[in-house]
Amino acid sequence: MKNYIKQAPVTAAIVAVCFLAWAVTAIQSRSLSGSYYDSSLAYAWTLWGPEFAAAPATAITAGFMHIDVGHLTLNMCLLVFIGREIEQALGHALYAASYVVSVLGASAAVLWMDYDGPTVGASGALYALLAMLVGVYRSRGMDLRAPIFLVLANVVYTFIMSGVSLWGHLGGLLIGIVLTLFLFSRRKAVHWIGVAAVFGVVGVLLALRAGLWG
Repeated sequence: MKNYIKQAPVTAAIVAVCFLAWAVTAIQSRSLSGSYYDSSLAYAWTLWGPEFAAAPATAITAGFMHIDVGHLTLNMCLLVFIGREIEQALGHALYAASYVVSVLGASAAVLWMDYDGPTVGASGALYALLAMLVGVYRSRGMDLRAPIFLVLANVVYTFIMSGVSLWGHLGGLLIGIVLTLFLFSRRKAVHWIGVAAVFGVVGVLLALRAGLWG
């Protein structure tokens, strides 16, 4: 555990925040299995189109909130599994920035494509990380079949399972693909330029959905 935290402190911090947020909801609701539905924090952190203009911070907080312990565990297992590889490849700061942009990008996709659908969970950002994992393997000259299979398996899961955020997943995957075009360039300046550019586009999409410009 200590080695993991040392190697991937940003990933460890994300996991910690998600678990802490879930723990608060469990305490508020007095339930482990239905922690979301009787928690004021859960509702306050939920991304929901009709309330987004009044609560724009939910574009980021929703990515750290989960419905129940099963939802949390599934997402955190995947994050722990792939997060360290990507964080070590990108460096802590670039990885953190990419993760935040991925959360925001997934939220923007939900707001534009599923405006009336309340959404929480880290899975949008995780789908972006899946795309980045392919970039990691490619940059290292490794066999791409394993990460591509992982991406395809998760896309299939999105379409066959009920109760998942289709546009959150697909939006996150698209953001991850776009970010990957920049993150693994041989010119380091391109990494940050790309993240900043994607952040700018996502920011405009979120602002428009919040009615900032009428």
